[in-house]
Amino acid sequence: MSPVLRRLAVALPAVLFALVAGAAPAWAHTELESSSPAANSQVGTAPTSVSLTFSEEIAAADATVSVTGPDGTDHAAGSATGEGATLTVPLRPLGAAGTYTVTYRVVSDDGHPVSGTVPFTLTSPGPGAAATTPAPAAAAPTAAAPETAPQTIPAAADDGGAPVWPWVVLAVVVIGAGAVFALRRSRA
Repeated sequence: MSPVLRRLAVALPAVLFALVAGAAPAWAHTELESSSPAANSQVGTAPTSVSLTFSEEIAAADATVSVTGPDGTDHAAGSATGEGATLTVPLRPLGAAGTYTVTYRVVSDDGHPVSGTVPFTLTSPGPGAAATTPAPAAAAPTAAAPETAPQTIPAAADDGGAPVWPWVVLAVVVIGAGAVFALRRSRA
């Protein structure tokens, strides 16, 4: 085998691996990178909007965002608007102090839906608190009915699509085996 063919047999798998590995991020689902208010933050002043920033551009038309207060009311005042990778949702005046949960569902560039939640705590009542009637106090838990802990929802949940890495490994193995076979055949 000529030296040129040997170099080609060695370089070809490396070049193909670099091409496949470089394309892998394009196959990945989007991820939530940041939010305002930040996940699990303590906010003293009620925000007038919520912003979510993702790892890729998101079509606002395909996004659903709600902001649920401690009383179960949705405080989103309209649909999400987007600029690049950031979605913004206007809010009606927030009410009682407590935990608010931003729930989102967006569609990645590859067409897969991605959803998750971002909780934040309002530490002081918002301007909407004056307009609402206070709810009656909850009865204290009794020994017969123990209080249950709230469930925690992960900050970002994926739809569980198939991972890409096994295909990348398989391609590298097949290309490497082909190069070894070609080298052995040329020596024979």
